Amino acid sequence: MTAHSNIYPTKALQELDAAHHWHPFSDMKSLNEEGSRVITHADGVWLTDSDGKRILDGMAGLWCVQVGHGRREIADAVYKQMNELSYYNTFFKTTHPPAIALSEKLAKLAPAHMNKVFYCSSGSEANDTVFRMVRTYWDKMGKPEKKVIIGRWNGYHGSTLAGTSLGGMKAMHGQGDLPIPGVHHIDQPYWFGEGHEMSPEEFGVFAARKLEETIDEIGEDKVAAFIAEPIQGAGGVIIPPETYWPEIRRILKERDILFVSDEVICGFGRLGEWFGADYYGTKPDLMPIAKGLTSGYLPMGGVMVSDRVAEGLMLAGGEFYHGYTYSGHPACAAAALANLEIIEREGLVERVKTDIGPYLQERWLKLGDHPLVGEARMKGLMGALELVPNKKDPHKPFENVGTVGTICRDISFGNGMVMRAVRDSLIISPPLVLTHEEADFLVKTAEKTLDDTYQVLKKDGWLG
Repeated sequence: MTAHSNIYPTKALQELDAAHHWHPFSDMKSLNEEGSRVITHADGVWLTDSDGKRILDGMAGLWCVQVGHGRREIADAVYKQMNELSYYNTFFKTTHPPAIALSEKLAKLAPAHMNKVFYCSSGSEANDTVFRMVRTYWDKMGKPEKKVIIGRWNGYHGSTLAGTSLGGMKAMHGQGDLPIPGVHHIDQPYWFGEGHEMSPEEFGVFAARKLEETIDEIGEDKVAAFIAEPIQGAGGVIIPPETYWPEIRRILKERDILFVSDEVICGFGRLGEWFGADYYGTKPDLMPIAKGLTSGYLPMGGVMVSDRVAEGLMLAGGEFYHGYTYSGHPACAAAALANLEIIEREGLVERVKTDIGPYLQERWLKLGDHPLVGEARMKGLMGALELVPNKKDPHKPFENVGTVGTICRDISFGNGMVMRAVRDSLIISPPLVLTHEEADFLVKTAEKTLDDTYQVLKKDGWLG
């Protein structure tokens, strides 16, 4: 069978998939009964399934396809690199031109105090690397007691052992007896869901000071780092109030604690800056990266390392016992270089900031007037719609949280657009190349999806 073709009927493909393929984050029993959606082609912001239906990719794959699907320049760059050097490792005092060139490029794009990068294959591996780097750094600095890493409830930092532990997804913690020792979590800056009894400005400061309280409770001499996404992605596009990050900066500046800005989703233009750290003016010590680095064309991740941490890790010499077979893979590095060249040449970061970002935001936020929506929010090209049973009491959730979100998500697919459900919210993160016309289609389809969902919920007695 040819992997890129739908030469077999959908049902046959679904049966083969059910027989042999275990999907990530899936209830395999119900998925196999229902049958997987089979995507066979993609171009720009559009997907095509095995029945020939076109679907707007409102999630840029999985938050990653910044430059859109089907960019020949990236495929050509990978093909050329495969013919020159398809693979070699970066162990044993060895390197190769693509890894060198990409490292130089990333150092230029990252904040000025970050000049080194450690490579891996995903955001999850990047956060495993962060875990090791943070603790090794403090060992090298003669403070081995600084072990605790503080994350946030409902944050997401991957699904490896360390990534799941650093993240604050309780359902994930429930499988495998996690988190591992030495990880602590504080409240998220989720004003709509958890702080609406205060003004957003008051809640931003309140949520930030949870970090200060926790550090003082554990002891600054034992806390190694604080890790957080600039905007929580998989948690439901949780946009912190404007007062949050300035207060976090103050707290960290006054204490000897590393800051890890997880840029796996927010990096490479998603917020209209190269990194979320640029958008919010933070100064991280470490930045996990992935997704938009290659626009998902090949798997690649990394950790941008500040001069402070790099110098500390090299203090007194000695080996950092950590690495991956595919660290700095030449073909992946070639894909990343071609992808970054497209982003720069087409001005996609600035476009999100001054063109398509504001254009889509203006229209998306108007969906907040829909009777099913308690809040519409968006920064850059990341947006969410909070679905509620009673608009007069918008902070009261549906019973059986998650059921309505799934209903709405499935209706959206049927209407020809990918939106993701998180609890009972619908979220989007489209490619940065989205046109105005495609943005209009996105909003129009989202509105139709809300109308269709409202009718289903009204018929079935879900609404208050």
